[in-house]
Amino acid sequence: MDFTSRTQDIAPEDVAPDMHDLAAQVRNLMHLQRGAPLKLPLGGSFFDIVVTAAGPAAYAAVRLMDEVQHIRGARPDAPACGPVIEDPDRDWLIWFVPPGTHAVWEPHPYAMCLGAPNELVLPAMAHTEPPGSFWLRPCRGDRLVPRWPLRDALDKFRPAPTPHERVLADILCTTS
Repeated sequence: MDFTSRTQDIAPEDVAPDMHDLAAQVRNLMHLQRGAPLKLPLGGSFFDIVVTAAGPAAYAAVRLMDEVQHIRGARPDAPACGPVIEDPDRDWLIWFVPPGTHAVWEPHPYAMCLGAPNELVLPAMAHTEPPGSFWLRPCRGDRLVPRWPLRDALDKFRPAPTPHERVLADILCTTS
């Protein structure tokens, strides 16, 4: 079989409106796999985030979420919590929760929840220790941190101080 290449001009109105976004996200994910940081929008079909202080109380919440999200048959000490980024420069943990959490998250004394229109810069997938932001719990395709058990864990352990929304807005990028 002989294949020949040909050029075809496609008018912008003939391209599905969501294909540009999909192509951009695929390129971003490939970039992340190569070890570079990645900027992703919050909300939509990806995730929202909950930001808490880091420290002993927050690490206790991570360990509790490991128990909550434990996979039957896995080693009892295996990390099972959904994705969490630690930002040691700001002393924060960034928890990845299901999209739409921001819309139902009531104000909380120990956490801030953010969704669209913000964007978050993710560290490279292999970046699992300082310096800089790193994956305290890795990003896997099979889970996010469940919002209500997380909220209960934060009520129990009370990581403080709470990141302030205005400070977060200065750090996170906003989509336009």
